[in-house]
Amino acid sequence: MNVLVTGSSGHLGEALVRTLRDRGDNVLGIDITASPFTTTVGSVTDTEMVRQVMDGIDVVYHTATLHKPHIVTHSKHAFVDTNVSGTLVLLEAAVESSVKAFVFTSTTSVYGDAMSPSPGGPAVWVTEELHPIPNNIYGVTKMAAENLCRIVHLQDGLDCIILRTSRFFPELDDDPAMRSQFFDKNIKANEFLYRRADVEDVVSAHLLAAKHAPSIGFGRYIISATTPFVPEDLDELAQNPAKVVEARIPGFAQCFERLNWRMFDRIGRVYVNAAARKDLGWKPRFDFGHVLKCLSTTNDFTSRLAKLIGAKGYHEQSFADGPYPVE
Repeated sequence: MNVLVTGSSGHLGEALVRTLRDRGDNVLGIDITASPFTTTVGSVTDTEMVRQVMDGIDVVYHTATLHKPHIVTHSKHAFVDTNVSGTLVLLEAAVESSVKAFVFTSTTSVYGDAMSPSPGGPAVWVTEELHPIPNNIYGVTKMAAENLCRIVHLQDGLDCIILRTSRFFPELDDDPAMRSQFFDKNIKANEFLYRRADVEDVVSAHLLAAKHAPSIGFGRYIISATTPFVPEDLDELAQNPAKVVEARIPGFAQCFERLNWRMFDRIGRVYVNAAARKDLGWKPRFDFGHVLKCLSTTNDFTSRLAKLIGAKGYHEQSFADGPYPVE
């Protein structure tokens, strides 16, 4: 199969290229940064270049993007150019080349303010039915790109699957208050309960999205680790998450006590992956239960693929007050 991966030097892009090459696909990679996983150095906004590399492609995995960490260092126009215009360039070239499946990597950040619980209210149960209210240029442009995928599907028949991914990057948390209160692995372990995935599971979701795109046509799916929580837990999660976790996964408190770890004081939202598991046949392996099992023997709960890729960062320069600047 002939496959195009955009953002191939990035974290998810590299993960996809590695996996696709291992299974024997002919993989082309586009990125503005050269790497062993990029065959063409260039921007997705370059119409002629995109048309050339799109010729003969069966499946497109579009991961290239400006991310939330770029909000302070890049202009809003740059976000529109890359995330919106670049996506349209790819979509139109894919239609011209009769691509069979287009998988767009979106983000749970599109939900924005819709994920903020009311003061004193329960945590928010985040499914595909929750109406997005983007609250920054990153979310706005990813939502616009999603809607371009929908329009091109409806008007031109291109089969598109959108995957709204949760956190899977290994970089330190951008919140200095969080970094000062918790060990980094403690933060990431907690997040597997409600807002994190391992890159190996994210890759498997993308491969399944491409496989099922012709039968689904168009769909949007949340990609995050399977939560142990249920809607009846939402009130308590906003008040005492540790109590809920111990009830759902007995023994967690003992494990955390041994490591001098602790649960967050509150959890304000929960990402639900039920639709992706049902429609795509996705079976994520990495969840909070997996984390606890690994912690019983080792302090490492990430996949082999995540270890191979490691941390990449988002900027060429470093910053004194965190992994990247925030608004």
